[in-house]
Amino acid sequence: MEEGALKDQLTQCMGQEGQTSLFSIGHRGAPLQFPEHTVESNVAAARMGAGILECDVTFTEDLELVCRHAQNDLHTTTNILTSPLAETCVQPFTPADGDTAALAECRTSEITLAEYRTLTPKMDAADTTATTPEAYLQGTANWRTDLYSAAPATLMTHAESIALFRSLGAKFTPELKAPSVEMPFNGFTQADYAQKLVDEYQAAGIPPSDVWLQSFNLEDVLYWIEAEPEFGAQAVYLMDEYDTEGYSPMDAGTWPNTLEELKSMGVNYIAPPTWMLVTTSADGDIVPSELAVQAKVAGLEIITWTIERSGPLKNGGGWYYQSISDLTTNDGVMYEYIDALAQDVGVVGIFSDWPATVTYYANCMGLE
Repeated sequence: MEEGALKDQLTQCMGQEGQTSLFSIGHRGAPLQFPEHTVESNVAAARMGAGILECDVTFTEDLELVCRHAQNDLHTTTNILTSPLAETCVQPFTPADGDTAALAECRTSEITLAEYRTLTPKMDAADTTATTPEAYLQGTANWRTDLYSAAPATLMTHAESIALFRSLGAKFTPELKAPSVEMPFNGFTQADYAQKLVDEYQAAGIPPSDVWLQSFNLEDVLYWIEAEPEFGAQAVYLMDEYDTEGYSPMDAGTWPNTLEELKSMGVNYIAPPTWMLVTTSADGDIVPSELAVQAKVAGLEIITWTIERSGPLKNGGGWYYQSISDLTTNDGVMYEYIDALAQDVGVVGIFSDWPATVTYYANCMGLE
């Protein structure tokens, strides 16, 4: 970090006794070093002080809810391509050929829960230059590691994640993932899917105040607000408006909904990616974006994603740092970013792939 007041304060906290913080959210556990959405990844995140843990939720062929980042990610997050279940993949492995990348697509919706349990999780990666399935399963970025993948990690159902997170003393932020299949699926509607997620918390006796349901689909959030208002009060609208042509977090005229409109719909929490919440000033400081300013005016709480997902930051930081790329010249910028999001934007939680980073900041700054 560059010399300054923030570095001085963070340095003074070295050796502090770590405390769990709700400001620190485990993003799929701690997938910087452990296979995501596994027992081991989430135990690591909890040990790093993440007060809230995430299960991204999708469903199997027999409509059981499981923790996966996407319904169609099994080819990069498990060993399915080298298992007997490779025959279930909707896109069988196709080797790379010249400039044509290797292809595969395998979905939880094509296998039963019992079959899902036979898979071995791995770090989320693929080598698209591969000519064999075995080689395709490699490709972990050199700033991540396979060190902790040597011992088999443990996949989870959503219900199992609830039991685990409760045993770890953590709260819950499940994300209802967009299906890769056409809905209804075998009679299972989108509303059924959204309701089943809530049902599993109710069956486990989890208070709604301990759960922050998430979805990129505004209709899911509105369903929870209407059908399950206690859970809907903390439902989080994940914002991906950046995919809209012409969108800018600095220009309200490009937004599909104003922040006041979202609030009037009953939305209380929004979660844009980090870069949408900040910009740079003429003096070279990280300052709130127009989106962040208007969110606070509208009375919306803000959660953001994701810290520790960009690798070394000396060359601009990539997608998550795009609005401050000119300032992103070293890894110390990460703490400046966290500080701007916490102090200037006023976010109430930050997702991290290595929650110890955010926990350290939260503990040092006295955040809950």
